[in-house]
Amino acid sequence: MSLNNRWLLPDGVDELLPPEAWTAESMRRAILDNFSSYGYDLVTPPLIEYLDSLLTGTGNNLDLQTFKLTDQLTGRMMGVRADITPQAARIDAHLLKNRGVSRLCYADTVLHTRPAHMMASRSPMQIGCELFGESDQAADLEIISLMLETLAIAGIENIHIDLAHVGIYRGLIESSGLKVADEARLFDALSRKSIPELDALAANVKQGNDVINIIRDIAGLSGGAEALDRIRESVKQLNAQNVSGVMSAIDELASDLSAIKKRFPGVEIGFDFCELRGYDYHTGVMFAAYTPGVGDALAKGGRYDDIGKDFGQPRPATGFSADLKNLVRISSGQGRDHLQDVVAPAGDNQTLLNVIKDLRKNRRVVQRLSEADTGNHNCGMELVELDGEWQVRPIAI
Repeated sequence: MSLNNRWLLPDGVDELLPPEAWTAESMRRAILDNFSSYGYDLVTPPLIEYLDSLLTGTGNNLDLQTFKLTDQLTGRMMGVRADITPQAARIDAHLLKNRGVSRLCYADTVLHTRPAHMMASRSPMQIGCELFGESDQAADLEIISLMLETLAIAGIENIHIDLAHVGIYRGLIESSGLKVADEARLFDALSRKSIPELDALAANVKQGNDVINIIRDIAGLSGGAEALDRIRESVKQLNAQNVSGVMSAIDELASDLSAIKKRFPGVEIGFDFCELRGYDYHTGVMFAAYTPGVGDALAKGGRYDDIGKDFGQPRPATGFSADLKNLVRISSGQGRDHLQDVVAPAGDNQTLLNVIKDLRKNRRVVQRLSEADTGNHNCGMELVELDGEWQVRPIAI
């Protein structure tokens, strides 16, 4: 790299500058305060730890997103975290060893080997919370509530939630008798919503084409409770015996739909039955929040009951996370109101210093450093002495 270019950051690695950085910090504090009001305790796991711990129970996708290096002290492989959720699970299972409910939250930087999509950062600031030790629907609803309140704090409006349930897909596959290779082709086609590939697969397999046709129909479904009713009727037509798990998943989604509508009547709710994100480790309901004009999810989460098993304490778990940087950049909020910031004159007069100290209890005050410093320092107000008294007034344009 030439001397002229060495200040450039790697592709996909970004930073927050004024005024966004202060906006992000104010938003972070407000969101964490809200988590705390629900009883969530803050954790700050290390940026790097041993790979076998960092990737426990998370599936292949996170492995591909994790930077790896060798620890010079032990020779063991280490990873730079790409997701804080597994670290929270490790803390809950191995360190806290709580047999009851644990509520943990976090806000810290993670690092990805590749961006999740073209516009995504490789160094997002992940903020979220995890609830361990409760398998009841109430736990999922608390997490969904916190996700929606987080977006409200960020000033994001017109929220749409997509719900999904891994039990629908898993139950159908288990009842199909498909070969492993055919299941992999089905998974790939469904994740891309490729209806022609699903049709071709159904025509070519010797067993399980009825299940593939149902999955094909599910892929094109949208709407609310009526979509769930259509799936329920389709599944009833299967000759397979092992569909009780599918029915339970449909019933759970219907219950979640009703409960969310009751708590958040202004939020639009739909279903994405092709949502296979985290299929390797999710065990139940999954959810993601969107807003018009932004293609990717603002926040997402779901239930992942098996993640603590390898830490010696399998625990029911559910949680969500979002990229704080992304929330700041698409937020409708304007951040700090610089029109109320005050610029004060230079000087060490004790009365002046006392006035500045008192003002700083409630607002931002920038004191000029010398008589030659005549700038307004991005302030909308000024401190001036009039008739022997210090007063704050708008800066004349």
